[in-house]
Amino acid sequence: MADQIKLTYPDASVHEFPQGTTGAVVALSIGKRLAADAIAIKLDGQIYDINRPITRDAAFAVVTPKSRDGKVDKDALYCIRHTAEHVMTEAICRLWPETKLVYGPPTDDGFFGDIDLDKKISLDDFAKIEAEMAKIIAENRPMTRSSDAMTNDRIRALYEDNPYKLSLIDDLLKKGEKLSLYYTGPETPWDCNKPEGGLYFRDLCRGPHVPSTGRIGAFKLTAVAGAYFHGDEKQKQLQRIYGTAFATPKELEEHLARIEEAKKRDHRLIGKQMGLFTMSPLVGQGLILWMPKGGIIRTELQNLMQGELTKRGYSPVFTPHIGSVELYKTSGHFPYYKESQYPTIKSEAKKPNGEPEEEYLLKPMNCPHHIQIFAAEPHSYRDLPVRLAEFGTVYRYEQSGELNGMTRVRGLTQDDAHLFCTPDQVEKEFQSTVELVQTIFGALGLTDYRVQVSVRDPESDKYTGDPKTWDKAEETLKRVAKDMKLPHEIMKGEAAFYGPKLDFMVKDCIGREWQLGTVQLDYNLPERFKLEYVGADNNRHRPVMIHRAPFGSFERFVGILIEHFAGAFPLWLAPVQIRVANITESSQEASYKAAGLLKVEGFRVEEDIAASGNLKQKVKDSEESKVPYLLVIGDREAAAGTVSVRGRGRKDLGTMPLAEFIARAKQEVAERK
Repeated sequence: MADQIKLTYPDASVHEFPQGTTGAVVALSIGKRLAADAIAIKLDGQIYDINRPITRDAAFAVVTPKSRDGKVDKDALYCIRHTAEHVMTEAICRLWPETKLVYGPPTDDGFFGDIDLDKKISLDDFAKIEAEMAKIIAENRPMTRSSDAMTNDRIRALYEDNPYKLSLIDDLLKKGEKLSLYYTGPETPWDCNKPEGGLYFRDLCRGPHVPSTGRIGAFKLTAVAGAYFHGDEKQKQLQRIYGTAFATPKELEEHLARIEEAKKRDHRLIGKQMGLFTMSPLVGQGLILWMPKGGIIRTELQNLMQGELTKRGYSPVFTPHIGSVELYKTSGHFPYYKESQYPTIKSEAKKPNGEPEEEYLLKPMNCPHHIQIFAAEPHSYRDLPVRLAEFGTVYRYEQSGELNGMTRVRGLTQDDAHLFCTPDQVEKEFQSTVELVQTIFGALGLTDYRVQVSVRDPESDKYTGDPKTWDKAEETLKRVAKDMKLPHEIMKGEAAFYGPKLDFMVKDCIGREWQLGTVQLDYNLPERFKLEYVGADNNRHRPVMIHRAPFGSFERFVGILIEHFAGAFPLWLAPVQIRVANITESSQEASYKAAGLLKVEGFRVEEDIAASGNLKQKVKDSEESKVPYLLVIGDREAAAGTVSVRGRGRKDLGTMPLAEFIARAKQEVAERK
């Protein structure tokens, strides 16, 4: 029947319902408990309100606070936090009716709301905002999406005195979108700037939301900061209030405990304490200066990667830090990424038409340069795959408010590589690059990860290339993820503009998730640059490109490692591996000799050797410096040729001959324990 829809459940069973049936009704048909737990629904992977009518055939799933494996469901958190942001802004509007709302999305860790308000919100105001939020949640009001009667024109008229909303609305209308509102209550508008206008709060919003405010089990406001509309520093500064929300108080408590632990692990603090990196206002914002100890860590990581590249047949290349803007116009990076690039460098000499004779761009990507290296020589199918690798520095003009230590910078060095292969080599090469990422992560103990298969949004116009080619590329990635048994999910709309990709989402030791390694499949840049190789049929063919960067960038990766290890790096990676300390003046000579032997054996050694000194203080200093091993030598050890070994964490490992310790430490380094 034409008025029936078919819904495919996660178990692959197909069920028919009348067109327009809501997700809540479908959930109830499956079971009362499921219906009671339901937060939202997913249709073909997209999240919708539980009460949205379903008008088409689709893959159907119910979103509940916990996933099938008992873990907190991230889609449920998204909806809970989205609604919590609406509750927060309603509470602020209740307290300060003159507030102008801007926007406020859920985030990976919570939510934020941007507002224009002359009164400066401070941490002291959080208690009363939270008290108002608690009232709204206790009222358990339904989250209601506006009906079709609320036309685009009517919605726009509601915000005639809010320039921020008008700007957002006009942007949406240019894209041909249907505007919608959400009310914390039935569909009765209440303009927070005109509280006499009605009963219920409403805001411009696409959704989705939880069924009612009472589904927010626990929440907390966490911070307030300055922000700019669309990140434009020329505009009036807004206030951004941050918060988080969960389905249960226990989940919130665990999250807050992680935040406290994260503060202790902040790479900006530890990096300064350990002398790993610095930044200078004279050099510029977002530009990292690697200090000697940080340089050791970076070099060890580079050596780890270089060893793997050599085994796997990669060729090293080097490219300049700038390139002609024409190169990036051909690739599509300019003007596609123009907003995050530095201004072009123009020569003073002009063409007859007044344009500069030469125009360059600080390199935003390495791939166009590697493409030119491939194109510099003719290639036969017998030459492929060609694997070009570079530790290449690129530059992105990130907004100053988005910069964050080493994890968000303006100058970054990528462990970048580009593989050029024939179509029938694609799958094997792609699997090999995934194995490389797994090997690198395994060496660092980063074994808790999932993979996002990032594909295009067919309704978006940001992607370049033939849709059929995209289909083929996306199917390849899905097949690789399945065949390699990678824990993965499909992420619509997250592909690069030139191709789909696998993004590795890695959890650190306190449960935070970071996006690290990336592997991308690209049929489009070879087409844009007209790359060729001669096939077995003696005809010319287009190669396929694979982009990959297991670290992503050294800056971000090391920043994350500092926090993951809290500065206590494994022996092979530690900038100082061993500290040698004497107890007595008479054991100084033996201590210097031991330190010298360790250096000859290739260890990175610091000496804490003096005519006098307090052993407890030396142990304390070694612990605070996070040195893996402290070797203590007194008169007895000096006479016997032994050392007293203390492992990091004040572990007394006993006394042993120096040669025995050296053998043990060498094995630990070799195995990268």
